[in-house]
Amino acid sequence: MARVFRCIGLIGKFGDPNVGATIHALSAHLRQRGLKVLLDEATAELVPGHGLDIAERSELGKQCDLVIVIGGDGTLLNAARSLANYEVPLLGVNQGRLGFLADISPDQMLERLDEILAGQYIEEERLLLHTVIHRKGQPVNGSDAFNDVVLHKWNAARMIEFDTRIDGQFVNTYRSDGLIVATPTGSTAYALSSDGPILYPTLNVIVLVPICPHTMSNRPIVVDGDSQIEITVRDIAQSGAQLTCDGQINLGVLEGDLIKIYKKHKRARLIHPANHDYYEMLRAKLHWGEKL
Repeated sequence: MARVFRCIGLIGKFGDPNVGATIHALSAHLRQRGLKVLLDEATAELVPGHGLDIAERSELGKQCDLVIVIGGDGTLLNAARSLANYEVPLLGVNQGRLGFLADISPDQMLERLDEILAGQYIEEERLLLHTVIHRKGQPVNGSDAFNDVVLHKWNAARMIEFDTRIDGQFVNTYRSDGLIVATPTGSTAYALSSDGPILYPTLNVIVLVPICPHTMSNRPIVVDGDSQIEITVRDIAQSGAQLTCDGQINLGVLEGDLIKIYKKHKRARLIHPANHDYYEMLRAKLHWGEKL
């Protein structure tokens, strides 16, 4: 059964004043239809004269039936993490570059939006990851991730060394530049550039992709989405290392730290136009079939 969208939230790309025209057009269109519109607090600073009610991100999650994200995939990643606990559906308008997640173009947004409000859309559930760093037996830091959690070196041209376990079973001791632990959504991001597989985005799986491993036989591994992944940091003294979530959140890591990564119990919900075709999107974004 199609959802009824009565209250719509708007989130724009952080620090980008170019989202103003799109915000104005969307809000005018939505209010003309008699819908309540809430503007993200940080976005409001970029859009003078908007005349909209302003809300913190948590209030968007509590009140909105749909949140429209204007920007690129990075903006949608940020929105997905901040709104995941509320499970509010997200719709992306692409004003970025590649647009794997934000898949509606600005020139079609009003037409596609009317179709979605009329119940003509596809809704997907996507898994997120949660990671916690344990130091001397105590949790010291953590974050959610929609694309990936990446352990990587950061200040020297030396590899780092770490043990990996899945559901308590030892997998391998890696010597590499790091390890990408990605969701199916994130399989077309950093993991893909590191020779990881493309995973259909609604699968309940997680992929582990080593970054420039010392041993060429170390290949990506796909595991069940309900697995718990544990990484014990062994040797990073010369290189230094950090944990990065979605390329946006950086967490410090020390030798001896235990990093736990597992599926978050809440899921991200994405809204796509009714004609959304994942494979067509791959052909377009990855330029499959084009002549060299």
